[in-house]
Amino acid sequence: MSANSLEHRGETFFLNLRFLLILCVFIGNAIEPLITRMQGMHSLYMWIFTFHMPLFVFVTGYFAKSGLTGEAGRKTIAQIGIQYVIFQTVYSTLDMTVFRVNGIHHSFFAPYLLLWFLASHLCWRLALLLLRKCKCSPLQQLAISLAFGVLVGYLRLDGTWLSISRTFVFLPFFIAGYHFSFTALDNILTRRIRAAGAVVSIGLFLIIALGGAGLAPGWLYGNMTYMQLGHLEWYAGLYRLSLYGLQMLAGACFLAFVPKAASLLTECGRRTLYVFLLHGLVIRFMAVSPLYDYIDTAAAGLALIAAAVIMTLVLSHPLVRKWTSPVIEPKVQWVLNLERRALGGSTAVGKHQ
Repeated sequence: MSANSLEHRGETFFLNLRFLLILCVFIGNAIEPLITRMQGMHSLYMWIFTFHMPLFVFVTGYFAKSGLTGEAGRKTIAQIGIQYVIFQTVYSTLDMTVFRVNGIHHSFFAPYLLLWFLASHLCWRLALLLLRKCKCSPLQQLAISLAFGVLVGYLRLDGTWLSISRTFVFLPFFIAGYHFSFTALDNILTRRIRAAGAVVSIGLFLIIALGGAGLAPGWLYGNMTYMQLGHLEWYAGLYRLSLYGLQMLAGACFLAFVPKAASLLTECGRRTLYVFLLHGLVIRFMAVSPLYDYIDTAAAGLALIAAAVIMTLVLSHPLVRKWTSPVIEPKVQWVLNLERRALGGSTAVGKHQ
C-alpha cells in the first residue's frame, strides 16, 4: 500500500472518529441535566466522559501534523484566537441578556464552558512548539507532559482560570496524537481486535451502570485540582496517573466502533468545528426551557438522545457551514499582515502563500 493511500485512509478513519466524538459531546451535554435523577443517563454520561475528551484532544493533535509550524501554524493560532474572542463574547453576552444565567465568570481569562477547548488548543500548540524547540524526542515530550498533567493538580488555585488545569491534564493526549502513526493502528485493528474492544467498552459501561466505578465526574472533567476534588494527600497525583490508564483503555476500546471506510460520517467529520461552537446555543435554549421537566421516563430520555443525534447532523450540514463560516472560520490573513508590519517584514510573502 502506498504512503499516500495509507495517509488517506488515516484521514478518513480519524474524520469518522471526530464525528462520532462530537456526537458524544452533544449527547453528553444534552443529558447532563438528567444525570442526578435518571441512573441510565448517569451511566451513559460517565461512560462517554471516560473517553470522549481525551480522544478528541488526541484527534486534534493528529490533525495538527499538517499545520503546526510555518504560515499554516500561524494562521491556525490566529484563527483559534479570533474564534475564542468572538464566541466568548457571544456566549457571555447571551448569558447576561437572554438566558439570565448566574454564577459564571464572564472574563476572557475564564473560558466560557465549552470554550475551554479553544483556549487549551492554542496552549497545546504553543507547548508542543516549545518542546520541539528544546529538541525533546517524542517520548521525552510525552513524559514531560504527563509530569505536568500530574503536577498541575497540586496547585492551590481554581483550575478553570486560563483553562490551566485542562490544558496540562489533556496535553499528553495532544502530543500522543501529533506523533501517532496510523500504520500501526491499521495493522492492529483487525476484526477480532475490534470485537474484543467493543466487548471491553460495553463491559466498562456495565461496570459504571452497576455502580462499580465510584469515580467523581470532576476527575474526568480535568478542570479541578486535587484540593477541589477533596484529596489533600501527597500521593493524590497517583490517582490521576491511574485515571490516565483508564482513559487510554476506554479510548482505545472506543476505536472499535469507528468505521474505516469513507461515508457520510467522513464528510460530517470535516465540519465538527461548526457543531462544537454552535451546539452550546442549542443546549442553552434547552436548559432555560421547560423541556427537562417533561423528561422523566426512559422513552423520553431516548427521544432526547435521538434529538441530539439529529441536531448534530443538522449543524454539520454544508448549509450551516455556508451561513456561519465568517464567524466560525474567520479570515486571518490580515492578522498575519499586521504581524509582518509590526516586525518590519514584507506583506508580499502572504500574497504568495
